[in-house]
Amino acid sequence: MSLITPDPVIILDFGSQLTQNIARRVRELEIYSEVHPPFETADQIRSRNPLAIILSGGPSSVFDPEAPTVDPGIFYLGIPVLGICYGMQLMAHLLGGKVEPAEIREYGVTPFLAEKGTGAPWNALGEKSPVLMSHGDSILSLPSGFQKTGRTGTTPIAAMENRDRNLYGVQFHPEVTQTLQGIPFLKSFLTDIAGIRPNWTLSGYIDREIDHIQNTVGKEFLICALSGGIDSTVTALLCHKALGDRFQAFYVDNGLMRMGESEQIVRDLKELALPLKPVDAGKIFLDRLKGVKDPERKRKIIGKTFIDVFWSEAMTLPVRPRFLAQGTLYPDVIESISHKGPSSMIKSHHNVGGLPKKNPFQLVEPLRDLFKDEVRRMGLKLGLPDSFIHKQPFPGPGLAIRIIGSITPERLRVVRESDRIVRDVLSGNEISRSLWQYFAVLLPIQSVGVMGDQRTYENVIAIRAVSSQDGMTADVADLSHSLLAELSHRIIAEVRGVNRVVYDISPKPPSTIEWE
Repeated sequence: MSLITPDPVIILDFGSQLTQNIARRVRELEIYSEVHPPFETADQIRSRNPLAIILSGGPSSVFDPEAPTVDPGIFYLGIPVLGICYGMQLMAHLLGGKVEPAEIREYGVTPFLAEKGTGAPWNALGEKSPVLMSHGDSILSLPSGFQKTGRTGTTPIAAMENRDRNLYGVQFHPEVTQTLQGIPFLKSFLTDIAGIRPNWTLSGYIDREIDHIQNTVGKEFLICALSGGIDSTVTALLCHKALGDRFQAFYVDNGLMRMGESEQIVRDLKELALPLKPVDAGKIFLDRLKGVKDPERKRKIIGKTFIDVFWSEAMTLPVRPRFLAQGTLYPDVIESISHKGPSSMIKSHHNVGGLPKKNPFQLVEPLRDLFKDEVRRMGLKLGLPDSFIHKQPFPGPGLAIRIIGSITPERLRVVRESDRIVRDVLSGNEISRSLWQYFAVLLPIQSVGVMGDQRTYENVIAIRAVSSQDGMTADVADLSHSLLAELSHRIIAEVRGVNRVVYDISPKPPSTIEWE
């Protein structure tokens, strides 16, 4: 039995790192959305019965020889279309407008000035509403049948519409929190212009997925690798609920976890009554990572080693398993494909594309169509405590990507002890409620210091603390000077081998949350 979903809003992805945000914002409005590559034909898109089409932003210029484009036939399907940033420029370009490099490139938040009397969806923005702009090209003249509906101080045509054909475009990004009225704008486009009623909730999803797992696995055996995170745990709970004693979970300790974390994870998972087998494999992982500095090589080695250990353990079961459950999410799928399909790849994901071609298992991925916030809500429905639901995200490769450069037992000790202090100090402070993540990073440099009247040449620790709603964008946490001073004092005093602490003040974008 396949999962039944409503007719979608289709988002064509031109490589923007914010494409996921568009899809999530639409789903937050309880309207089902899917991300598709831009090279699908108009007939392919029409066959999916979309209720609306959104063209994402992207890093290209419409003048680039290899710039992604779209079948112009989508503008003649009679389906409402909204172009965002590059999507607006491409719409104008393909329909006969003129796009040129902007005299003044526009990056950052600026007031949007809607033209008077333009109606929905522009009314949702309000007067001089702040919007996020990020573009190097601009529309110089509109296609036939379009009118200008808004501007900014440096961009004369910041929005356009052809109301007769239900074609709309905005130069700003309504999908980000910096655009204060972005969600009301999207809602107005989808409900007032496209006429869509809310059609997507998690009600019934659990029952349908359990039924789907049962029909897929039949009378066979299903296994699952548990990390202790929300994704793999919800996956395991669904599979166990569906199959009972024909399900087995494994927790592989890669030796790269935070202080005391593996022990806590095993206790937490056993309290959920999941059939769990812990596996201590730290030595194998560290041996294979010896001398490796490149972050992508680290990820691939960790992924390959995890598979080797996991499969070896799975083969010890009395019944040979044929099915493997993974906690793959929709963002994992999108981020792991280049923008000539969906979004430009930033890093490889251990859940997607990491299995060898001769994989002996058939995959079961009950969360593959969901975003993280939807998985959290599902976890609550399955009985997970709130403290578990809202645990800080922790990367699959663990501390390996919080050690810049090669990994050794000594460098692991330094970052582990430093991280313990960061978590101890910040978790006890009221500001922690507003933080998405906070952690320590060991840098690949040493610096001169003076400790006890002696010259030292020791390690540098960077502290990272950010606030975010979804991890796609993040702002630097405004930690007080006294809090930073406490963190620095404790790390230098308590962690042998550290004589300098710095604070990372880079937002995402342009940086990522993790350093590798």
